Amino acid sequence: KEHQNGAGGREEEEDCDDAASDNHFIVESQEKIIYLTLQVRSSSLPTTICCTEALLRNNPKAPFFMLRLLLLSAICTAIPVNAAIRRTSLSGAVSRSTTPHRSTKEFGRKKRMLRLSKFTTTATAGFTESSYDDDNGYKKASERRFGDSDWPQYGTKYLPKQTIERAERGNKIEKLKLEKCGSAAFEEVHEFAAAIREGTTTWEDLDIDDADVRLKWAGLFHRRKRTPGRFMMRLKVPNGLLTSDHMRFFADTVGIYPADVGVIDITTRQNIQLRGIELQDMTELIDGLQMRGLSNVQSGMDNVRNLVGSPIAGIDPEELVDTRDIAKDIDAMITNDGKGNPKLANLPRKFNIAVSGSRDDFAYTSINDIGLRPCPNKESGEMGFNVIVGGYFSIKRVMESIPMDIWIKAEDAARFCEAVLLYFRDNGSRGDRQKARLIWLIEDMGMEGFRQAISDKYDEMFPKKKGGAAIPAQPEPWAVAAGTNTPTQPHKKRDILGVHSQKQEGLSWVGINVPAGRILPDEAMALADIADKYSQGEIRLTVEQNVIFPNVNNTKVSELLQEPLFNIGHYFIPKTDKDFPLSRGLVSCTGSQFCGVGR
Repeated sequence: KEHQNGAGGREEEEDCDDAASDNHFIVESQEKIIYLTLQVRSSSLPTTICCTEALLRNNPKAPFFMLRLLLLSAICTAIPVNAAIRRTSLSGAVSRSTTPHRSTKEFGRKKRMLRLSKFTTTATAGFTESSYDDDNGYKKASERRFGDSDWPQYGTKYLPKQTIERAERGNKIEKLKLEKCGSAAFEEVHEFAAAIREGTTTWEDLDIDDADVRLKWAGLFHRRKRTPGRFMMRLKVPNGLLTSDHMRFFADTVGIYPADVGVIDITTRQNIQLRGIELQDMTELIDGLQMRGLSNVQSGMDNVRNLVGSPIAGIDPEELVDTRDIAKDIDAMITNDGKGNPKLANLPRKFNIAVSGSRDDFAYTSINDIGLRPCPNKESGEMGFNVIVGGYFSIKRVMESIPMDIWIKAEDAARFCEAVLLYFRDNGSRGDRQKARLIWLIEDMGMEGFRQAISDKYDEMFPKKKGGAAIPAQPEPWAVAAGTNTPTQPHKKRDILGVHSQKQEGLSWVGINVPAGRILPDEAMALADIADKYSQGEIRLTVEQNVIFPNVNNTKVSELLQEPLFNIGHYFIPKTDKDFPLSRGLVSCTGSQFCGVGR
């Protein structure tokens, strides 16, 4: 998960978005590619099969099949899941190729620019107010500069004196950030891109700390070991909400590159990663993302990662809270409405926040630094959140979140998260990076001390909301009854893939399994067309790296199931005749195809 070359050495941050560090193996059977994930426990220990309960429950023959695959894997070479090996048995349908996705790179660029200009003329009214500069009207992301109102100063300038002193004695990454703050990449990414386009420099000439570390503040991960000179861009997609226009833009972006590198990945934080990108193309890409209400800033290194919420928010019959606006508000606070927020760009370590919308907890709050779990106030009945904190994974430790004994109103969620983040920024460890996550600070202070410190910070920042972070956690109406092991209101977590009725009469959502979360450009185009045809252009992502089409008219469900993309042996629709339990139960990182940490 988090790799370090020796004590205090340069960190090579994980390529994944908090997925397990897995290697990918494939087995070809009956004209289908079957995906199997073997989890690498250690370079010196045997690999073990990651087999989910869903697989065992839905396929009685699974244990025998898994044993067969395990034996086969012992004598076969591991093959990364990439664009050259996906196959289909349906002629004329979407397929993989080793040739570029478009006839030439220049043609692909022109096509993307045509789509960009079309979007500009048709969707200007969709811009948020924050997309405009007070004096000059609309300002592109590439036109912002430090010293302007959006970025008054670099992130390091916001750190208190005592925090800077600790950073000076801290690890190599802290010293690197003091030398030049990572937030500088908000602006420098465009300078680097322009210099390469003009021929005055190359990516090889860039300072290695800029290319391999600081550019992560702009969401760019250089794949030096696997694909030198190419970058992965990690976006910010709060609550995993996308549109057909987004998906087409992603396809046009990566489609100009060779097929073995130009791909799209869904991550385990309801997010998107675009692969194979060259640095000279970044300005066009970043400006295009902003025009579509998306962002690339602060998605890597010591920043808050993508905001996770319920993938069926607003359509769930059993919903307690609609997480969409809450996740967007928290993200807007963190990223300055997607423009970049230097004030929160120098945390001691990465930080994860998840907002749950139902008892199912599709956001997996228990593995996040801050988890917001819906619960009504016992006195007023107002729906808010009980707060849990400290969950995370690393090579040193796996920690489940613990209750903070605080309940907050839904309207105060962003304020509460900001108070925690600023306190963590100023007081978290700047030493051993394996001990720099939030839980280590909590354990140093004790939960009672940490809780009081956050309540005081909240009152200091928001005096008109004083006491908003001091309300004790509320009892869950469905909690286990005293003296028993049985919940007062039993609940079994639902499977959201397949076809499900929404709370809106006459509509359903359809959950699609995307094995390993990998999408090719032509497949992305097909997904966009399907969204336009059946779900009013809306596409949602899940933390299990799958896709949901919401608001499908019940009369159109059968027609959607017959779409060619879902009948070529790669994308699967659970609980239909197009199901494939093995791939449905897998969650995976990108593996050794792109990641230098992969084995």
